[in-house]
Amino acid sequence: MSIRHIRSLGIERPGKAYHFAYDEGPPGPGQVRLQTLYSGFSAGTELTFMKRTNPYFHSRWDAERGVFFAGESGLDYPVPFLGYMEVARVIDSQSPAFRNGDIVASTYGHKSGHTADPSRDVLIQLPDTFDPILGVLVGQMGPIAANGILHADAEIFGQQVSKLGQGVAGRSVIVIGAGPVGLMTALFAQQAGAAELIVADPSPYRRRRLDAMGIASMDEDAAWNHAKTHWHSGSDRGADFVFQTRAHAQSLHAALRSLRPQGTVIDLAFYQGGAEALRLGEEFHHNGLAIKCAQINRVPRGLAHQWDRRRLALETVSLLEAVGETVKREMITHIVPFDDAPAFLAELVETRPEFLQIVFKVAD
Repeated sequence: MSIRHIRSLGIERPGKAYHFAYDEGPPGPGQVRLQTLYSGFSAGTELTFMKRTNPYFHSRWDAERGVFFAGESGLDYPVPFLGYMEVARVIDSQSPAFRNGDIVASTYGHKSGHTADPSRDVLIQLPDTFDPILGVLVGQMGPIAANGILHADAEIFGQQVSKLGQGVAGRSVIVIGAGPVGLMTALFAQQAGAAELIVADPSPYRRRRLDAMGIASMDEDAAWNHAKTHWHSGSDRGADFVFQTRAHAQSLHAALRSLRPQGTVIDLAFYQGGAEALRLGEEFHHNGLAIKCAQINRVPRGLAHQWDRRRLALETVSLLEAVGETVKREMITHIVPFDDAPAFLAELVETRPEFLQIVFKVAD
């Protein structure tokens, strides 16, 4: 195949999205050329680039030492590439592992196409019966949620986790936040057999979606009150695990209030500022609680050899094969043509409509 023209969705300046363009050569030996079908928008992370609240604009990340240095910006505008939730069709395979026509999920950004190297890039081949639009959740968002569940499993079973969700099975669980990560976490917990499950979110719109999915929903105050009133063994009261997915310090504090003594918050949120509303001298101190940060590039210590991103992605495929119709109906709330993406993001920031998962449709 010849050189092709690629368009990428990026941020030109604060509040202004744009299409960046470049030319891409043909695939080399072992590579595959991809035509993007759908690309999912991760609002919690990507709007930080629109609003200039991402920490990389204000500090520099030192990967070797694992610390940020304030006042040394590691990022500036324009930001030509965003995104990590893609589904594509293989249109020219130079790899024996893939055939033309295969549908794969990956994490290469909001682009019209991409040339991938399977020796470096994670490409998850989707089953023939799988609805391609659900694939936007396979490469990253689903594995983020699955990794949260895995951290709860490791709290109970250490390095002996043989089945995702075995740590939440039969236990009481609250998920704070009904965005895509929270919903996927709740679905994993439900599938694993959590004894009690509540998702807490302030939005009536999102709670109605949860009710339609068969998941109990409340606001945060009602959730922690319910856990402390109804979930008890006669002495200890509260949830065994709380998965915190909202980027608000007061939500993390509500998560701590919800726990039984010596319970654990599995924290999946991306906090862009400080945490002034977090109170560590109260329930955290008196109930001996724990906060465990669980991000996609950090599976529990000692489990990386068993539970890599590919395995978490395959767990996501299995979940979506079971509940995909419900997810498509209730969770994917906006399908936006790729050509309209810059204007849509401007409107999203200005009017902040209710939404769950936004998907850009790139090609048929």
